[in-house]
Amino acid sequence: MTACAIEGGSAGPAATAESEPEPGPAPGPGPEDRPVAGPGPRPGAESAAANRAEPRTAREPSPGPGPGLSAPVSTEPGPGPAAAPEERPAPRYRTAAPPSPAGATLTADGAYAARLTAAPGPPGERSWYPERWTLDGPEPYVVPLPLDQPEEPDSEVAPLADGRVLIRRRVAGRQMFSLLYPTGPGTGELLLGTVDHPEMTLLPPSPDGRCVYALAAGERGSSLWLVAGGARGTEEVARVAGHCSGGTWLDREGRMLALDRRAPGGGPVKAVAVNLGRWGEVTPLLQIAPESDDRLLLADADSGLLLIRSDAPGHERLGWGVLGSCLPVRFPECLRLPDAVATPFAVQPGQMLMPESCAVALRIDGAQGSWVGVWRPTGRRLHQFAAPLGWLPGAGCWSREGVLRLPYANAATSCGVAMLEAPEDVEPSCVNGRAESGEDGTEPSAALGAPVVCRPVPLGQAPLHGAVRPD
Repeated sequence: MTACAIEGGSAGPAATAESEPEPGPAPGPGPEDRPVAGPGPRPGAESAAANRAEPRTAREPSPGPGPGLSAPVSTEPGPGPAAAPEERPAPRYRTAAPPSPAGATLTADGAYAARLTAAPGPPGERSWYPERWTLDGPEPYVVPLPLDQPEEPDSEVAPLADGRVLIRRRVAGRQMFSLLYPTGPGTGELLLGTVDHPEMTLLPPSPDGRCVYALAAGERGSSLWLVAGGARGTEEVARVAGHCSGGTWLDREGRMLALDRRAPGGGPVKAVAVNLGRWGEVTPLLQIAPESDDRLLLADADSGLLLIRSDAPGHERLGWGVLGSCLPVRFPECLRLPDAVATPFAVQPGQMLMPESCAVALRIDGAQGSWVGVWRPTGRRLHQFAAPLGWLPGAGCWSREGVLRLPYANAATSCGVAMLEAPEDVEPSCVNGRAESGEDGTEPSAALGAPVVCRPVPLGQAPLHGAVRPD
């Protein structure tokens, strides 16, 4: 998994890249002289059986998946799908109100979401508890999962494909992991284990829907832990030299994980691939220039599309490449926003071997707040839309048909999904015979204007193709 040069260079991980010139008279969006290398074969053992740790409570564990779940992973007994959305009152605790945790985490297929939220109450007397969102049924609904004690605001949650929610808590300098699930009027909890480490971060749920991994990062070394879905509770599965961050899945089996690593002795950040099917084997994944910071933000297993942030052009830019391809990384001018930062969060699935046609959803953060961008590599134009009121920033998923689903909650709707169909990119004008691009021949710029309003659509009134979730 090494990079190879295709323009005036030789193959190998030490291939160099030229910095991208600023937009000028020369055509093209910028430097495109380093390819992205892809992983090789991905053999390895299948994921272990579901965790069988004893529950912390006296109740028998019952995952209680919500309606719309077509293939539950858990084999434990539990209630069948509910006929109507399950609404439970939010708890009221008396604790100080810290800053609100940001966003939510979705399963790989977009069926469930989980987040920490604040119980209603006067300022300074609110506390936090987890909740699970069911998004793949006829109507979205939310299930609160409070326990006897409120959660700390630095806890993290992640949903599983069977409807349970993993929670990471920091207790006395250690990390504690449990599974939460609705059981009658209350919340059941299954203790998975603890890790003796002061700081850990949950990675995005595995594409298999059963496993969740956590990263314990140190300055000279980082460790990867399987904290849900293993046969022996929490277990360390890989060690990587250097300080690691990020976390992006490269396949649908949950074996190939990309991390952004800084070497133990310092230096630039480079994306590496960790092969969990080969006992955590680490290989280089991305290098644009020897001294550039090259981070992988998002990857699509179907098309191989990679979204990258790198300072190889001289300053940080958002670019794209193709996994395993000899084509260079490209830095589109339309993704270079003067007064905002764009971060990709979802890629349209099902576009086999067609990375240029994938619709990409981006969260755009600026002085006006956060809104949504939609872009395709082949279109070379960034479409901007106002997010629905109460959007969980950076949360959403695409259907195969190109419909973006954005979960939101506000005073009028406790759990809603806004549907946004990916716009078609305008072809070059046939009237004047000129392409709609910048005056200097580069891609269209992305001057910030008033974004188009993205209106929520009740799922009962939405078109059928918009309700199909990706497999």
